[in-house]
Amino acid sequence: MLNPDQVVYLNGEFLALEDARVSVLDRGFIYGDGVYEVIPVYSRQPFRMPHHLRRLQYSLDGIRLGNPHTEAQWETLVRELIVKQPFADQALYLQITRGVAKRDHAFPPGVPPTIFMMSNPFPFPTRDQIDHGVAVVTAEDNRWDRCDLKTISLLGNVLMRQVAVDHNAVETVLFRDDRLTEASASNVLIVKHGGVIAPPKDHLMLPGITYDATLEIARAIGLPVDVRPIMRKEALSADEMWLSSSTREVLAITKLDGAPFGGGTPGPVFRAVWQAFQERKPHPSDASAHALNR
Repeated sequence: MLNPDQVVYLNGEFLALEDARVSVLDRGFIYGDGVYEVIPVYSRQPFRMPHHLRRLQYSLDGIRLGNPHTEAQWETLVRELIVKQPFADQALYLQITRGVAKRDHAFPPGVPPTIFMMSNPFPFPTRDQIDHGVAVVTAEDNRWDRCDLKTISLLGNVLMRQVAVDHNAVETVLFRDDRLTEASASNVLIVKHGGVIAPPKDHLMLPGITYDATLEIARAIGLPVDVRPIMRKEALSADEMWLSSSTREVLAITKLDGAPFGGGTPGPVFRAVWQAFQERKPHPSDASAHALNR
Protein backbone atom coordinates (compact mmCIF):
# COMPACT_ATOMS: atom_id res chain seq x y z
CA MET A 1 0.00 0.00 0.00
CA LEU A 2 1.29 3.46 -0.90
CA ASN A 3 2.12 5.81 1.94
CA PRO A 4 1.09 9.30 0.77
CA ASP A 5 3.27 10.87 3.48
CA GLN A 6 6.42 9.06 2.35
CA VAL A 7 9.23 11.51 1.58
CA VAL A 8 10.52 11.38 -2.01
CA TYR A 9 12.82 13.56 -4.09
CA LEU A 10 11.74 15.28 -7.29
CA ASN A 11 13.71 17.87 -9.24
CA GLY A 12 15.54 19.47 -6.34
CA GLU A 13 12.88 19.07 -3.65
CA PHE A 14 12.16 16.59 -0.88
CA LEU A 15 8.39 16.34 -0.57
CA ALA A 16 5.55 14.00 0.33
CA LEU A 17 4.74 11.33 -2.23
CA GLU A 18 1.21 12.65 -2.64
CA ASP A 19 2.61 16.06 -3.61
CA ALA A 20 5.03 14.73 -6.25
CA ARG A 21 3.79 15.51 -9.76
CA VAL A 22 5.31 14.93 -13.21
CA SER A 23 3.97 16.36 -16.49
CA VAL A 24 2.15 14.02 -18.85
CA LEU A 25 4.58 15.31 -21.49
CA ASP A 26 7.57 13.95 -19.62
CA ARG A 27 9.52 11.78 -22.05
CA GLY A 28 9.69 9.05 -19.43
CA PHE A 29 5.89 8.81 -19.60
CA ILE A 30 5.58 9.30 -23.38
CA TYR A 31 8.55 7.22 -24.57
CA GLY A 32 10.07 5.40 -21.60
CA ASP A 33 13.05 7.69 -22.35
CA GLY A 34 15.13 7.39 -19.20
CA VAL A 35 17.23 5.20 -16.94
CA TYR A 36 17.09 4.03 -13.35
CA GLU A 37 19.01 2.37 -10.53
CA VAL A 38 18.04 0.48 -7.38
CA ILE A 39 20.48 0.74 -4.48
CA PRO A 40 20.16 -1.63 -1.51
CA VAL A 41 20.44 0.04 1.89
CA TYR A 42 21.21 -1.88 5.09
CA SER A 43 20.93 -0.08 8.44
CA ARG A 44 20.89 3.20 6.48
CA GLN A 45 24.15 2.32 4.72
CA PRO A 46 23.99 2.09 0.90
CA PHE A 47 25.55 -1.14 -0.39
CA ARG A 48 28.12 -0.80 -3.19
CA MET A 49 26.88 2.68 -4.08
CA PRO A 50 29.96 3.58 -6.20
CA HIS A 51 29.23 0.52 -8.36
CA HIS A 52 25.60 1.56 -8.79
CA LEU A 53 26.56 5.12 -9.70
CA ARG A 54 29.06 3.86 -12.28
CA ARG A 55 26.34 1.70 -13.83
CA LEU A 56 24.01 4.70 -13.80
CA GLN A 57 26.63 6.65 -15.77
CA TYR A 58 26.99 3.75 -18.21
CA SER A 59 23.22 3.71 -18.81
CA LEU A 60 23.09 7.49 -19.24
CA ASP A 61 25.93 7.35 -21.75
CA GLY A 62 24.12 4.54 -23.56
CA ILE A 63 21.04 6.69 -24.16
CA ARG A 64 23.06 9.90 -24.70
CA LEU A 65 21.65 11.71 -21.67
CA GLY A 66 23.94 13.91 -19.59
CA ASN A 67 24.39 13.11 -15.92
CA PRO A 68 22.82 15.96 -13.92
CA HIS A 69 25.04 15.37 -10.87
CA THR A 70 28.54 14.35 -9.88
CA GLU A 71 29.04 11.17 -7.85
CA ALA A 72 29.56 13.29 -4.73
CA GLN A 73 26.29 15.15 -5.33
CA TRP A 74 24.43 11.88 -5.90
CA GLU A 75 25.84 10.46 -2.67
CA THR A 76 24.68 13.53 -0.74
CA LEU A 77 21.15 13.30 -2.18
CA VAL A 78 20.93 9.54 -1.65
CA ARG A 79 22.04 9.77 1.97
CA GLU A 80 19.67 12.65 2.64
CA LEU A 81 16.73 10.63 1.28
CA ILE A 82 17.78 7.60 3.33
CA VAL A 83 17.69 9.48 6.64
CA LYS A 84 14.23 10.87 5.87
CA GLN A 85 12.69 7.38 5.88
CA PRO A 86 11.33 5.81 9.09
CA PHE A 87 12.80 2.38 8.18
CA ALA A 88 16.50 1.51 8.23
CA ASP A 89 16.72 -1.20 5.54
CA GLN A 90 15.69 0.19 2.19
CA ALA A 91 15.55 -0.30 -1.57
CA LEU A 92 16.30 3.13 -2.99
CA TYR A 93 14.97 3.80 -6.51
CA LEU A 94 16.56 6.54 -8.64
CA GLN A 95 15.21 7.58 -12.05
CA ILE A 96 16.33 10.15 -14.63
CA THR A 97 14.33 10.95 -17.77
CA ARG A 98 15.05 13.28 -20.69
CA GLY A 99 12.54 15.76 -19.30
CA VAL A 100 9.39 17.53 -20.47
CA ALA A 101 8.98 18.56 -24.11
CA LYS A 102 6.48 18.44 -26.95
CA ARG A 103 5.99 14.96 -28.35
CA ASP A 104 8.73 14.43 -30.92
CA HIS A 105 11.01 11.41 -31.19
CA ALA A 106 14.18 13.50 -31.58
CA PHE A 107 16.03 14.65 -28.47
CA PRO A 108 14.69 18.06 -27.34
CA PRO A 109 17.55 20.58 -27.04
CA GLY A 110 18.11 22.45 -23.80
CA VAL A 111 15.53 20.55 -21.73
CA PRO A 112 16.42 19.79 -18.09
CA PRO A 113 16.08 16.14 -17.08
CA THR A 114 13.46 14.93 -14.63
CA ILE A 115 15.10 13.44 -11.51
CA PHE A 116 13.07 11.30 -9.13
CA MET A 117 14.07 9.21 -6.11
CA MET A 118 12.09 7.19 -3.59
CA SER A 119 13.02 4.63 -0.98
CA ASN A 120 10.88 1.73 0.22
CA PRO A 121 11.39 -0.93 2.90
CA PHE A 122 13.88 -3.55 1.73
CA PRO A 123 11.95 -6.62 0.46
CA PHE A 124 14.12 -9.24 2.12
CA PRO A 125 13.76 -12.80 0.80
CA THR A 126 11.73 -14.88 3.23
CA ARG A 127 13.27 -17.51 5.45
CA ASP A 128 11.38 -20.14 3.45
CA GLN A 129 12.88 -18.89 0.17
CA ILE A 130 16.39 -19.00 1.63
CA ASP A 131 15.99 -22.44 3.21
CA HIS A 132 13.98 -24.14 0.48
CA GLY A 133 14.71 -22.17 -2.69
CA VAL A 134 12.32 -20.73 -5.26
CA ALA A 135 10.44 -21.77 -8.37
CA VAL A 136 11.13 -20.39 -11.85
CA VAL A 137 9.90 -20.98 -15.37
CA THR A 138 11.84 -20.67 -18.61
CA ALA A 139 11.04 -18.70 -21.77
CA GLU A 140 12.60 -17.38 -24.95
CA ASP A 141 14.24 -13.98 -24.51
CA ASN A 142 12.44 -11.73 -27.01
CA ARG A 143 13.48 -8.37 -25.55
CA TRP A 144 15.51 -5.73 -27.40
CA ASP A 145 19.28 -5.96 -27.97
CA ARG A 146 20.46 -3.41 -25.37
CA CYS A 147 19.61 -5.21 -22.15
CA ASP A 148 22.91 -3.93 -20.72
CA LEU A 149 21.30 -0.51 -20.28
CA LYS A 150 19.12 -0.10 -17.19
CA THR A 151 16.37 1.81 -18.91
CA ILE A 152 12.83 2.47 -17.72
CA SER A 153 11.51 0.92 -20.98
CA LEU A 154 10.75 -2.37 -19.25
CA LEU A 155 7.70 -3.77 -21.04
CA GLY A 156 9.62 -6.83 -22.26
CA ASN A 157 10.74 -7.58 -18.70
CA VAL A 158 7.24 -6.94 -17.36
CA LEU A 159 5.74 -9.46 -19.78
CA MET A 160 8.39 -12.06 -18.92
CA ARG A 161 7.86 -11.54 -15.19
CA GLN A 162 4.12 -12.00 -15.63
CA VAL A 163 4.80 -15.39 -17.22
CA ALA A 164 6.34 -16.39 -13.88
CA VAL A 165 3.41 -15.00 -11.91
CA ASP A 166 0.99 -16.91 -14.14
CA HIS A 167 2.79 -20.14 -13.16
CA ASN A 168 3.15 -19.40 -9.42
CA ALA A 169 6.89 -18.84 -9.83
CA VAL A 170 9.12 -15.96 -8.75
CA GLU A 171 11.09 -15.50 -11.96
CA THR A 172 11.36 -16.32 -15.65
CA VAL A 173 14.79 -17.57 -16.75
CA LEU A 174 15.50 -16.47 -20.31
CA PHE A 175 17.31 -18.10 -23.24
CA ARG A 176 18.15 -16.46 -26.57
CA ASP A 177 19.22 -18.73 -29.42
CA ASP A 178 19.61 -21.52 -26.83
CA ARG A 179 21.99 -19.42 -24.73
CA LEU A 180 21.27 -18.38 -21.13
CA THR A 181 20.99 -14.60 -20.79
CA GLU A 182 19.35 -13.63 -17.47
CA ALA A 183 15.92 -13.57 -15.84
CA SER A 184 13.21 -10.93 -16.10
CA ALA A 185 14.57 -8.96 -13.12
CA SER A 186 17.62 -10.96 -11.99
CA ASN A 187 20.91 -12.37 -13.17
CA VAL A 188 21.28 -16.17 -13.33
CA LEU A 189 24.31 -18.26 -12.36
CA ILE A 190 24.84 -22.02 -12.30
CA VAL A 191 27.05 -24.49 -10.43
CA LYS A 192 28.73 -27.55 -11.92
CA HIS A 193 31.19 -29.84 -10.10
CA GLY A 194 31.54 -27.35 -7.24
CA GLY A 195 32.38 -24.34 -9.44
CA VAL A 196 30.31 -21.25 -10.21
CA ILE A 197 29.64 -20.46 -13.88
CA ALA A 198 28.20 -17.13 -15.00
CA PRO A 199 27.16 -15.77 -18.39
CA PRO A 200 29.54 -13.07 -19.66
CA LYS A 201 28.46 -9.45 -19.55
CA ASP A 202 27.36 -8.31 -22.98
CA HIS A 203 24.52 -6.37 -24.58
CA LEU A 204 22.03 -9.18 -23.86
CA MET A 205 22.10 -8.94 -20.07
CA LEU A 206 22.23 -6.30 -17.36
CA PRO A 207 25.68 -6.00 -15.73
CA GLY A 208 24.40 -6.84 -12.27
CA ILE A 209 26.02 -5.26 -9.22
CA THR A 210 24.98 -8.25 -7.10
CA TYR A 211 26.18 -10.57 -9.89
CA ASP A 212 29.63 -8.98 -9.44
CA ALA A 213 29.42 -9.20 -5.66
CA THR A 214 28.41 -12.87 -5.81
CA LEU A 215 31.34 -13.78 -8.05
CA GLU A 216 33.75 -11.80 -5.85
CA ILE A 217 32.50 -13.65 -2.80
CA ALA A 218 32.73 -17.03 -4.52
CA ARG A 219 36.36 -16.35 -5.42
CA ALA A 220 37.11 -15.06 -1.92
CA ILE A 221 35.96 -18.31 -0.31
CA GLY A 222 38.02 -20.38 -2.73
CA LEU A 223 35.43 -21.52 -5.25
CA PRO A 224 36.33 -21.91 -8.94
CA VAL A 225 34.60 -19.23 -11.04
CA ASP A 226 34.19 -19.38 -14.81
CA VAL A 227 32.58 -16.58 -16.84
CA ARG A 228 31.56 -17.87 -20.27
CA PRO A 229 28.53 -18.53 -22.46
CA ILE A 230 26.11 -21.11 -21.01
CA MET A 231 23.93 -23.08 -23.38
CA ARG A 232 20.43 -24.23 -22.43
CA LYS A 233 21.39 -27.90 -22.14
CA GLU A 234 24.19 -27.13 -19.72
CA ALA A 235 22.04 -24.77 -17.65
CA LEU A 236 19.20 -27.25 -17.33
CA SER A 237 21.57 -30.05 -16.29
CA ALA A 238 23.50 -27.96 -13.75
CA ASP A 239 23.96 -29.09 -10.16
CA GLU A 240 22.63 -25.76 -8.89
CA MET A 241 21.10 -22.61 -10.38
CA TRP A 242 20.83 -19.24 -8.63
CA LEU A 243 19.17 -15.87 -9.01
CA SER A 244 21.00 -12.71 -8.00
CA SER A 245 19.73 -9.13 -7.79
CA SER A 246 19.92 -6.06 -5.57
CA THR A 247 16.80 -7.03 -3.61
CA ARG A 248 16.94 -10.83 -3.87
CA GLU A 249 20.66 -10.91 -2.97
CA VAL A 250 21.29 -14.54 -4.01
CA LEU A 251 18.63 -17.26 -4.04
CA ALA A 252 18.69 -20.93 -5.05
CA ILE A 253 16.35 -22.23 -7.73
CA THR A 254 14.85 -25.54 -6.61
CA LYS A 255 11.90 -25.87 -9.00
CA LEU A 256 12.08 -25.25 -12.74
CA ASP A 257 9.12 -25.43 -15.13
CA GLY A 258 7.10 -27.26 -12.50
CA ALA A 259 9.70 -29.97 -11.74
CA PRO A 260 12.24 -30.21 -8.90
CA PHE A 261 15.65 -28.84 -9.83
CA GLY A 262 19.02 -29.61 -8.25
CA GLY A 263 17.50 -32.22 -5.99
CA GLY A 264 14.72 -29.85 -4.96
CA THR A 265 16.76 -28.18 -2.22
CA PRO A 266 19.41 -25.43 -2.08
CA GLY A 267 22.83 -26.95 -2.71
CA PRO A 268 26.01 -26.76 -0.64
CA VAL A 269 27.72 -24.20 -2.89
CA PHE A 270 24.73 -21.88 -2.63
CA ARG A 271 24.70 -22.21 1.15
CA ALA A 272 28.39 -21.33 1.38
CA VAL A 273 28.05 -18.29 -0.88
CA TRP A 274 24.82 -17.11 0.78
CA GLN A 275 26.45 -17.26 4.21
CA ALA A 276 29.53 -15.40 2.99
CA PHE A 277 27.30 -12.77 1.36
CA GLN A 278 25.51 -12.14 4.65
CA GLU A 279 28.82 -11.76 6.47
CA ARG A 280 30.16 -9.21 3.99
CA LYS A 281 27.20 -6.86 3.66
CA PRO A 282 26.30 -4.20 6.24
CA HIS A 283 24.17 -5.80 8.94
CA PRO A 284 20.44 -5.20 8.56
CA SER A 285 18.61 -3.49 11.40
CA ASP A 286 17.53 -5.60 14.35
CA ALA A 287 13.87 -5.37 13.32
CA SER A 288 14.56 -6.59 9.79
CA ALA A 289 16.82 -9.37 10.99
CA HIS A 290 14.07 -10.53 13.32
CA ALA A 291 11.54 -10.51 10.49
CA LEU A 292 13.94 -12.48 8.29
CA ASN A 293 14.23 -15.24 10.89
CA ARG A 294 10.50 -15.78 11.26
